[in-house]
Amino acid sequence: MLVPALVSVRATGIGEADPARVGTVSPSPVMHVSPVNPNRPLRVGVQLPEVEREVRWPEYVAMARRAEDLGFDTIWVGDHLLYRFADGSTRGPWEVWTLLSAIAASTSRIRLGPLVASTAFHAPAMLAKLAATVDEISGGRLVLGLGAGWNETEFRAFGFPFEHRVDRFEEAFTIVRTLLRDGAIDFDGRWFQARDCELKPGSARPGGPPLLIGSRGERMLRITLPHVDAWNAWFKETGNSPDGVPPLRDLVDSICRDVGRDPAVVERTVAVQARLTGGTGRIQGDVPPPTFGALVGSPEVMAGALRAYAREGIGEVQMVLDPITLESLDAFAAVLAELDAA
Repeated sequence: MLVPALVSVRATGIGEADPARVGTVSPSPVMHVSPVNPNRPLRVGVQLPEVEREVRWPEYVAMARRAEDLGFDTIWVGDHLLYRFADGSTRGPWEVWTLLSAIAASTSRIRLGPLVASTAFHAPAMLAKLAATVDEISGGRLVLGLGAGWNETEFRAFGFPFEHRVDRFEEAFTIVRTLLRDGAIDFDGRWFQARDCELKPGSARPGGPPLLIGSRGERMLRITLPHVDAWNAWFKETGNSPDGVPPLRDLVDSICRDVGRDPAVVERTVAVQARLTGGTGRIQGDVPPPTFGALVGSPEVMAGALRAYAREGIGEVQMVLDPITLESLDAFAAVLAELDAA
């Protein structure tokens, strides 16, 4: 087997790093996967618990398997380490890559990924290695969501630098995507190095797993849109409504054209918060309370709202269910059935 040629990329000086600009626009692995049911107008994923409550592994794996059995298209897990609340209490989730690896080994069909993985929490080459390993264990079902991170509390607590996050992301993104798609890189940047690095064994799929960027920041989009397969917005960015999609969609379209990418090849995905029986509100870190409401109503009402997202060009929604339990997954199955009705 021929060893891929090393990709030599260097950041120059102490100014703004330019590695993500090097090279041609990346090829696009298959991201536009059809929903489980051909009648479904868009894919429907679900985010597993983060810090809403303390969840142990037996419940996690039960929920992952239930989501697969019920016909969800994807499973997503947040990548966070620690939240600190105004009253001084703290909560933290399990480590995302260990959890994804175990879920991958415990399921067979459903696609899965981090929503989204912070490039700050690992050396970039190690992050590529983690992603390739999970993709292998899953049989090529990983979607690699990436972002720069935002929760300063966990950066400080775990010793990761919070400053220059986008500068650092730009270099990390170059290393991660190049290793997963080309298999090798020789990189000497301001923030990161990966000298004569090769990813052995390589990804389960030629070109690696599809890449998803979780950001609405213009600079982040300009760095990533030449290369990623999908874009994601959290529900607060849309006001948890299909009406909030067009301005973001137009921004992504505009930047795609600016960087020489056909907007049609970058899939759009958004998170949607839905409240079911027993929901009391999603628990996050020390962030302002939302100014919008959760999606509520009958299965017909919820399915109608998800159809409206599809009409706005959204290819997948990641449901953030409140509460997130086995019972809520079962209850949401009625929404899936309504969506799948011919």
